[in-house]
Amino acid sequence: MKLNTSQKRLLVMGVLIVFTLSASGCRIPTDETGAIKQITSSTTFGEIMSTESWFSAIFVWPLSQLLNWVTPKIGVGGAIALVTVCVNLILMAFTLKSTIASQQMQLIQPQLEKIQRKYEGRDDDASKMRMANEMNALYKKYDVNPFSMILVTFLQFPIIIAMYQSVQRSAAIKNGTFLGLSLEQTPLAGMRNGQYLYIIIWLVMGLFQFVSMMLPQKMAEKKAKEEAEKHHRRPEKSAQSSQNKMMQIYMMGMIMVFGLMWPTAMTVYWAINSLVTIAKTYLVQKMIEKKNEGAAA
Repeated sequence: MKLNTSQKRLLVMGVLIVFTLSASGCRIPTDETGAIKQITSSTTFGEIMSTESWFSAIFVWPLSQLLNWVTPKIGVGGAIALVTVCVNLILMAFTLKSTIASQQMQLIQPQLEKIQRKYEGRDDDASKMRMANEMNALYKKYDVNPFSMILVTFLQFPIIIAMYQSVQRSAAIKNGTFLGLSLEQTPLAGMRNGQYLYIIIWLVMGLFQFVSMMLPQKMAEKKAKEEAEKHHRRPEKSAQSSQNKMMQIYMMGMIMVFGLMWPTAMTVYWAINSLVTIAKTYLVQKMIEKKNEGAAA
């Protein structure tokens, strides 16, 4: 079976994710009772390195210690927000070009599919060459490297795992409260105990996650509509749009289920991280628009 560019990219990304998971030993360490091992302000780098893994020592320990240090000063919610923003800013510094390319790729997807439909059913080498040349010309026009998105995934995935673990392993976060609620308790347990503020936090997390997932696609659809209006024609619908929506629905369902069962500290973190992702998407979109306007001029 022959793979297209998108399928090849997904395959490579999948291999990288599996490699990262295997190398990081991403399972959260637990003690003999099954409880998650906490990282306190007195826990040293050497202890973690000698008793756990290099991933826990290099990534999880510093984030947990930062949370332990900041939480008494600005509270649990403020600490998670501050660390999440800082981590995202550092990631953006290394992956900005790739992030712009990834978002730009979504914007030009209808044009790519138009080229593919143009040569649909034509399997001769000359047609394949012309299609490849037209697609490469489109990538060049918008300064997009289809495989540059792999860098974003490769760098972001271990950091997401590290933040996931550090929020649950930071002693200050575990023993702290948010809006008077215990962050160690799961939203599901809180709901069963009649503490309905847990439901609100869970729903807010779901809302922010939904917006962060749908925003890039909505921006691409808006851009396609604007381009079509300029040329007095109907906007072309992307064939991948419905597939992406189905995947997003499945992912959304999984996240909402996990959001009920993991500690509320993770629900708060996921909500804040989704909000940061929304802001980052808008920022990158503005940069793309400015870049494309400059290129057109």
